[in-house]
Amino acid sequence: MKLSGNLGTAIVTGASSGIGKLFADRLAARGYDLVLVARREDRLRSIAADLQSRFSVRADVLVADLSEPAGVASVSDRISSDSSVSMLVNNAGYSTIKTLAQTPDEVIANMIALNITALTTLSKAAIVRFTERGAGTVVNVGSGAGFAPFPGIGIPVYASTKAYVFLLTKYLQNEVDGTGVSVRLVLPGAVVSEGWEVAGGAELEPLPDAIVMTTEDCVDAVMSGLDQGEPVIAPSLADLTLLEAYDSASGTLLQSMFSAQPATRYGLGK
Repeated sequence: MKLSGNLGTAIVTGASSGIGKLFADRLAARGYDLVLVARREDRLRSIAADLQSRFSVRADVLVADLSEPAGVASVSDRISSDSSVSMLVNNAGYSTIKTLAQTPDEVIANMIALNITALTTLSKAAIVRFTERGAGTVVNVGSGAGFAPFPGIGIPVYASTKAYVFLLTKYLQNEVDGTGVSVRLVLPGAVVSEGWEVAGGAELEPLPDAIVMTTEDCVDAVMSGLDQGEPVIAPSLADLTLLEAYDSASGTLLQSMFSAQPATRYGLGK
């Protein structure tokens, strides 16, 4: 079913720039009212005013630092208390290009809090609320970097958090099966946005133009994927059989990990 018309309110985290800002724009164009979540109130208010002017929708501002429990709680409360909320876009997140040894402890803690804890807590709040009424959509933004170590770029914490988002979202898709609730996973590749500079733009500049997508193309591909009902939306992935093979191999590997007998290569003679 096409995502168009007045479909309630979409909460978009990380809405002050990049992919989140574009998500808000495209959803407003389709008739969603919005709750824009980020830390920078001035930016959010400017974006909200622009969206209300261009699309005649309601755009509320919710200033919250999702690396802090209080910020997560404020968004969870909005999900739980606002009956108009029909979509949650868990987009907020950040990266840094450093080896683990070079990454300050506070950066590790903040990245895990934002990329994992906030996304998990808000997903739970939305699924509980949406399941009660048998409708609603959760969109979790992961990353193509969550499949395997990216050659030549040190993003061990970020990539690992996105591997978590991949597995969590797959679990959630199973949990909501048959409830009327939809959980979608978005897996961008390299996307030019403000987060590019935060992560370490100079170190990312050598990436070839052929693998770096614009924010506009990324979000427009995601919106098309939502329309098409794709449970996993990978804007850069041309051959979907690669993802299917990955899922199949991981399922086979999972089953093979559980046996009462040690593998013969360990020579235990049992």
